[in-house]
Amino acid sequence: MAKKEEYLRKPEWLKIKLNTNENYTDLKKMMREKNLHTVCEEAKCPNIHECWAVRRTATFMILGSVCTRACRFCAVKTGLPTELDLAEPERVADSVALMNLKHAVITMVARDDLKDGGAKVLAETVRAIRRKSPFTTVEVLPSDLSGEYDNLKILMDAKPDILNHNIETVRELTPRVRARATYERSLQFLKRAKEMQPNIPTKSSLMIGLGETKEQIIATMDDLRANDVDIITIGQYLQPTKKHLKVQKYYHPDEFNELREIALSKGFSHCEAGPLVRSSYHADEQVNAAAKQRQAQA
Repeated sequence: MAKKEEYLRKPEWLKIKLNTNENYTDLKKMMREKNLHTVCEEAKCPNIHECWAVRRTATFMILGSVCTRACRFCAVKTGLPTELDLAEPERVADSVALMNLKHAVITMVARDDLKDGGAKVLAETVRAIRRKSPFTTVEVLPSDLSGEYDNLKILMDAKPDILNHNIETVRELTPRVRARATYERSLQFLKRAKEMQPNIPTKSSLMIGLGETKEQIIATMDDLRANDVDIITIGQYLQPTKKHLKVQKYYHPDEFNELREIALSKGFSHCEAGPLVRSSYHADEQVNAAAKQRQAQA
């Protein structure tokens, strides 16, 4: 009996429609030819078919495919990275131009082995995209860059259109869910980013279904708003492999709708909330205003 309760059955609303049309196969081919990594593939994102095949968007993952942290929710490979490819920013920028993206999301593996945490390569990727695709808005999704002020400043000086850093889970579950990262450090990271560049929107993401309470979710919203975070995404945690943390609860779409309304009532400018929502889900829709502003200034 106990074994049956160990794994919850996935509900109907979590079924994913597979789509491997020409957009999907073209994008996959280009990623391999350019020797690029995407978090879509590495983290086993449930939306890869929608984003690649329908929306023709992708979240690039730079600084290699091996992360120095072993968070218990994440499917990205962990270990000691060996690659630091200084030509990577240009390859990413070439691909963004080739895909004619309106919005590019650039994330990274945690690189605690590097003094700057990878900030210089991430900042140079933003600049390379700006040079080759001046009307493309750029969202960055960095690690906490070891919590170092100077590392964050390197990145913010490149002036991305959105700074996205994930809080991931509620305060009480952070030690069990995340590796090395802390709840307070992530809040401080988001606060500092806003202080450095007040006009750049900040964004964070929350996974639910790990055993948190509704009160803890709302408290996390309050903590993010207290640190001037503008945009929040809330999605269902899905266990990527048997080695990772088990799902404690599958939230119904109606519960996500309620959380979205609560988030908006607390002053977030935008909230994406739903079972399959991930940090960069429909990210292109969140920066339409930024895109118009950039074109007006050109």
